[in-house]
Amino acid sequence: MIKKLSLVSLFTLLPASFYFAQTTVFAYLKDADGKPVERAEVDIKGSDNDVTADKIGYFQFVDLQPGHYQIVITKSNFETKVMEFDVANEKRKDLGTITLYSNLTSADQGLTIIDNDSDDEGGSSGQASTVGLLQSSQDVFNKIAAFDLGVYWFRPRGIDGRTGESLLNGVSMVKSDNGNVDFSNWGGLNEITRYPEIAANHSPSEYAFGGNSSVVYKNTKASEYRKGFQFTQSLTNRNYRNRTSLRYSSGMSKSGWAFTLMGARRWAEEGIQEGTFYDAYGAYLGVEKKFSDKHTMTFNFIGAPYRRSTASPSTQEVYDYRGVHYNSYWGYQDGEQRSERVRKGFQPLFQLQDFWKINKNSSLWTSVSYQFGKDKGSRLDWQNVQNPSPTYYRNLPSYYDSLDPNASVINPDGTMTTAQDAYRTSLAGWQSGDPNVTQLNWDRLYRRNMQQPAGTYYGQTGKRALYYLVNDVSDDKIWNAATHFIHNFNDTTKFLLNVSYQNYRSEQYREVNDLLGADFVLNRDPFAATNQPGKSGLYNEGEENVAKKVGDKMTYDYIFRRQEVKVNPGLKFSTGKFDVFVSGMFGYSSSNREGLFNHYLYKDSYGKGTDYNYWNYGIKGQAIYKVNGRNFIVYNGAYYTQAPYLEDLFVNPRVNGSVAPNVKNMVVNANDLSYVMSTPFLKLRLTGYLVDTDNETTVQRYFADGLALKSVDADGNQTNVQSAFVSQIMTDVKKRNMGLELGVDVKVIPTLSLQGLASIGQYTYENDPMTYFASDAAGVFPNGLPYTSLGKAYIKNYRQGGTPQQAFSLGFRYNNPKYWWVGANWNYFDDNYLDPASLVRTEGFTQNDLTSSPFYGLSEADLRKVLEPNRLPSSFFLNANAGKSWVIGKYYVLISATVNNILDNRKYITGGFEQTRNAKFDTFSEDLNREYPLFGPKYWYTQGRSYFINLQFRF
Repeated sequence: MIKKLSLVSLFTLLPASFYFAQTTVFAYLKDADGKPVERAEVDIKGSDNDVTADKIGYFQFVDLQPGHYQIVITKSNFETKVMEFDVANEKRKDLGTITLYSNLTSADQGLTIIDNDSDDEGGSSGQASTVGLLQSSQDVFNKIAAFDLGVYWFRPRGIDGRTGESLLNGVSMVKSDNGNVDFSNWGGLNEITRYPEIAANHSPSEYAFGGNSSVVYKNTKASEYRKGFQFTQSLTNRNYRNRTSLRYSSGMSKSGWAFTLMGARRWAEEGIQEGTFYDAYGAYLGVEKKFSDKHTMTFNFIGAPYRRSTASPSTQEVYDYRGVHYNSYWGYQDGEQRSERVRKGFQPLFQLQDFWKINKNSSLWTSVSYQFGKDKGSRLDWQNVQNPSPTYYRNLPSYYDSLDPNASVINPDGTMTTAQDAYRTSLAGWQSGDPNVTQLNWDRLYRRNMQQPAGTYYGQTGKRALYYLVNDVSDDKIWNAATHFIHNFNDTTKFLLNVSYQNYRSEQYREVNDLLGADFVLNRDPFAATNQPGKSGLYNEGEENVAKKVGDKMTYDYIFRRQEVKVNPGLKFSTGKFDVFVSGMFGYSSSNREGLFNHYLYKDSYGKGTDYNYWNYGIKGQAIYKVNGRNFIVYNGAYYTQAPYLEDLFVNPRVNGSVAPNVKNMVVNANDLSYVMSTPFLKLRLTGYLVDTDNETTVQRYFADGLALKSVDADGNQTNVQSAFVSQIMTDVKKRNMGLELGVDVKVIPTLSLQGLASIGQYTYENDPMTYFASDAAGVFPNGLPYTSLGKAYIKNYRQGGTPQQAFSLGFRYNNPKYWWVGANWNYFDDNYLDPASLVRTEGFTQNDLTSSPFYGLSEADLRKVLEPNRLPSSFFLNANAGKSWVIGKYYVLISATVNNILDNRKYITGGFEQTRNAKFDTFSEDLNREYPLFGPKYWYTQGRSYFINLQFRF
């Protein structure tokens, strides 16, 4: 049995040293700044006589017989230290002060953001933006999953990140509109936000109730950073190429003040994806005032303005022609690269936090936070002309190949030719990479606009834009307040109480970015004449100025509001061999939409709508049974409800205030059971888990062809629509995520460790949810509502998409006593699927509109063939990392490097979505049988070999 000693002072141990004749060996552990390193594990090789350093970094071994010894000192976030010494006939042996240096390897990269901004067609994927959070953890499974598997879009247990919680200085950073965390708000400030406290998966946390995908808590107290300067320079070949940062911390002065400042920049003239750029800054100011040993206040400012372009998903046809780095969102203008998809924003954050130690048993932390600013994403738009994207299906070789070879077609430049000749020309252009074929032709767009004859529209005379750029804008104002109360009844029992309040307001609108040589663009639906004859087509009826210029709002303008209160009591206690943590949650939210445009189709588009109120509740529990000092049985359980986010609540908030039918609180029932072993030379966790989700609501938006839409006006006139942008809503979605996790870390010798991971999961849909449909082209349906029921979507037993359901990893790490290390690992992924598109799995998919009955001759085997799960290929990768640190007087230097995907595997699909532009069996199956389907799935591929080189200098 391991002897764990927590020592308060040397004097309490002197009697033991005199009582025994053997030697007592002792030392003090400190970091590079001379501060004590507490709770480090000190292990004697070949013995179970192991100890833990106390709060002042002191440890000792007693009863050591004369001989040669080797000790291994380990602590999370520090380099492993190996020391040898001899014991002779002496009462006491002083090893002096032992310095531990920060272990800044992969963790030094902090947060890695994987950007994949979607277009309207990709909105149904649920993969538009995935964030991989690299987190520091003592748990070997979580560490490997984050550092080595996260870059390949692996999500532990297949859990959606929106069911987690991310706290910065006590307040939630989760956005109420979609449940995501925008890490770009503090992008580049890695050295400020590193090393969070994490309650993994659905285990309870001291700071918030959370959900299924971990509670991550970060605190940025100015006094807790290493005193002095820290300069970091990084080189990489991902979304950005360079990163430079400088941090200064004053330490706590005698008068009780501490200051920390940091500035950072990340940039690339062109990232790893063609035609992308990156330019982002980060700034941090932390001020701390210590009034007494019991009372401290902090002020934190974080600001991170950014401007970057994004890359497109593509069909397999496009990747086969141009490779995985192809990006359709850019083209040349006057010899310079220009992207249509540019995100820019600045949403600074101001926080005030008060720390009050009420007495020796109680403390209270209180936080107030305000964040505001705009996030803008640009995109190309057009009216009464064809989609100019080079990957629009009518611009690809497969389209011309699908036609009669002798059919007459129009080339993109406006000339006439045959389909056969157009196919040859298009194929040659794609295979050769002709930018006039494979990229946006900005000059052509300008030329078409400028060739427009001047006309008078709604009182304005000039050239109307056919092509133009718009910004989709989120203008946020977010107030947060939170308290964190702790009361220790005794050494084994602690009471916790967290109370939080958020007031979220976001105005969301579209504005004109660039008219591309025209004078104005009309704030009018270009399809109204055909889809809604006899109606105005105005996006904002009654406005004086329909002709919009740069900076004017158009298409939509509305406000999201949400207020939310959460109360989270908790109790931690130990009794016998059990450690128990019980956490509860009571919450209330009120959500509404206020329309600022009066859309010509919807009566409920303008004005403040109904308040939608939801009560939430939940309970979490953790029980740890200590078999002995090295073996543990751990149970985590959670049952809770979660209100729908604003974007899931409203069917199409851009144009109306209608909500999805039968929307309820999502209900989650999560359980796991683990066996944990922790010895000096073996760390292991084996876990079985089961997570059931009920009542989930999803809203997906995309473009569909082949739909039989019908709209009816007030006079009963009916209009048929065949193509439109649509919203698809599924309610009462049930999911089950179950599987096994295994993480192992074995010390072969004190300096060499072997690490392994196995994740075997099965993530499925458990029912056939109701599916509803809405479209601006149809407007109000014959039922009088802006949506219609499509019946059940038959997706039961389909696999969920978004992450590999099988993952394995095997690697090693060597830590040399002279402060250098090297490591490598092999990673394998399998059972990765695309989410099933529900629209083509409803009864309407099989119905012939001419006969209102199933298509003639359609068999179950035919249907299964075309609707089989879209499984992605398996793949494996090799990663490696190395580093070296030096201490030269008062200076510390670290250089580290990581290389992922060493073999440059470019065949791995990280995600994607099924296109459902053909929503009928006959056209869908015909398209599916082509060599290159016109509307095949769109994918994101891994981007090949990547590296990250980091140089750090502290002084």
